[in-house]
Amino acid sequence: MSDSENTGKVRIDKWLWAARFFKTRSLAAQAVAGGKVKLNGERVKGAKAPRVGDELTVRIGPYEYAVVVRTLSPRRGPASEAALLYLETEQSRAAREELAARLRAEGPATPLHKGRPTKKARRRIIRFTGG
Repeated sequence: MSDSENTGKVRIDKWLWAARFFKTRSLAAQAVAGGKVKLNGERVKGAKAPRVGDELTVRIGPYEYAVVVRTLSPRRGPASEAALLYLETEQSRAAREELAARLRAEGPATPLHKGRPTKKARRRIIRFTGG
């Protein structure tokens, strides 16, 4: 990354996309507009430019990331390069790992269904529902 990329201003939605928090820039913009991204504890708009040293809180599904901006980049590069854009706090990492372990231990919320029910299962469903 060149020095011009580090000193230039980058929209927060573009930075989130470049840091690989979101797969597309439009998903990043939706998250910012939906209040799932906070910059220094406050909701922001997509055009807001983060600065080096700012603290970002990003909620993706049940997980919450608390990161400190280390450098700015307007382009999306490889994952190894994206990991250098921010530093995740230890509390955030520990909380995410604990939540992931708890969700794994609970198992799936619904039993796994593989496609359409068989003829036998369909008859049982009809009998059960009284149809």
